[in-house]
Amino acid sequence: MNRATLTKVHMLLAAFMFPVALMFLVTGGLYTWGISGDYETTDHKVTLSAPMMNDEKALSTLAATELAKLGIAPPSGKPRVRSIGDNYNLEWSGSQRDVLLAPTDNPLEAKLTVKETSWYRHLVQLHKAKGGTLFKLYAAALAVALFILLGTGFLMAWKVPSYRRATNISAGAGLLFFIGAALLS
Repeated sequence: MNRATLTKVHMLLAAFMFPVALMFLVTGGLYTWGISGDYETTDHKVTLSAPMMNDEKALSTLAATELAKLGIAPPSGKPRVRSIGDNYNLEWSGSQRDVLLAPTDNPLEAKLTVKETSWYRHLVQLHKAKGGTLFKLYAAALAVALFILLGTGFLMAWKVPSYRRATNISAGAGLLFFIGAALLS
């Protein structure tokens, strides 16, 4: 590839992927400092005909049925049963909402908690791969694009003789810093 083609690929790919890269940069950077957005939480009583059983499929069906009665779409993620000592609950997480279905002291009653995400928490949930298939494919495309951007940036710098030495030193220093940071973390 000649330098003009590398530059064009680099420029167009960077411009196209900039919005999603910015989202990942902001949400990831703030998340490391404990800033993850808010939820608006509502609790709903669920009357049962028989005590809840620790069965993921049955609990998922019950949660979906109750959400439908409330006119709430189910979360985009996959439900899972989480055991906590002798107790258990169904956790179902997505980009727009999280749902928790838990038994209560009354065996014929359960509590359905629906946590609607704020706009920022929605972005954090997308960052955490809680979105639908389209966004997961978009995130995977970003990973490939970042690899291409770094590769084309490296090649463009390396192809200029006056930058070659500095590029090699910078790449070596980056590798050593990565190894050191990984070993010390």
